[in-house]
Amino acid sequence: MSAARPRLSAFPKCYLEEISGDGGMTVFDWITEAKQLDADGLEMYEGFLPGTDDASLDRLRDAIAEAGFAMPMLCCSPDFTQPDPDDRRRAVDRQCDMIRVTRHLAGADFDHGGRPVCRVLSGQRRPEVGREEGLDWVTECLAACMPTARGEGVTLGLENHYKDGFWRFPEFAQKADVFLELLDRVPERDYFGVQFDPSNALVAGDDPVALLDRVVDRVVSMHASDRYLVPGASLDDLRQADGTLGYSPDLMHGVTGKGLNDYDALFSRLSASGYDGWISIEDGMNGLGEMAESLSFLRRMVAKHWGD
Repeated sequence: MSAARPRLSAFPKCYLEEISGDGGMTVFDWITEAKQLDADGLEMYEGFLPGTDDASLDRLRDAIAEAGFAMPMLCCSPDFTQPDPDDRRRAVDRQCDMIRVTRHLAGADFDHGGRPVCRVLSGQRRPEVGREEGLDWVTECLAACMPTARGEGVTLGLENHYKDGFWRFPEFAQKADVFLELLDRVPERDYFGVQFDPSNALVAGDDPVALLDRVVDRVVSMHASDRYLVPGASLDDLRQADGTLGYSPDLMHGVTGKGLNDYDALFSRLSASGYDGWISIEDGMNGLGEMAESLSFLRRMVAKHWGD
């Protein structure tokens, strides 16, 4: 077993649009609510930022710390598959800015589970962009971000994602075969790895455990969400003609450990690999009570697979 145990963080998927848009809730409101939760950290999203100037970032960093939390990961959604090279260049510049923000919010003393992680995506799966062309563009953009990641001491975590909530098209590298090919194109191991989400594998129509087996040695962070089917629905019913699963109302977020993911199988593999990074819940669609229940489940699972 690993000498160090993963720590738990929380991400308020239930408040994503309220905080990122004009929903009347601020990131500081969320930090205050999160004090009720048995979490070690709070994951942030680029849409939550009150500003990117030093004063705004100092205020946010201090609020997180004063509430008793660390900031282990900033979720960003760069779009590296835009056909216009100038748009891709701007996406790289934005991602590099967010890498610097990640370091600022994590603070100079961040030391548990390695470096803080800045989540990175491939981009949107535009119908007019072919597989090879898209892979070339995303690979070039990731390579362009690496010097900033190294300079700031931040690890980029490529997520097997479905779709940013504000995108028109799903993730270019949503399916496991494209995701794995993209990962193979980036040999960097010190400042680049996988932000693993088993629920996104389910949404893509892939086996989460099989995918983890392929990438476990490159996992740098994890989302521990879960999905469940409404009564009367089946995965086969939800499969679309291209073999993927869309965000159907029949496939819901729920309490972690009560859905379709096999967390014993997932955590046994992570523990055996020596994983000691962060595990974050994406939860709370039905309130903080469910987030608390998910965190309690994960505490038990970490103790079971990493030891007390």
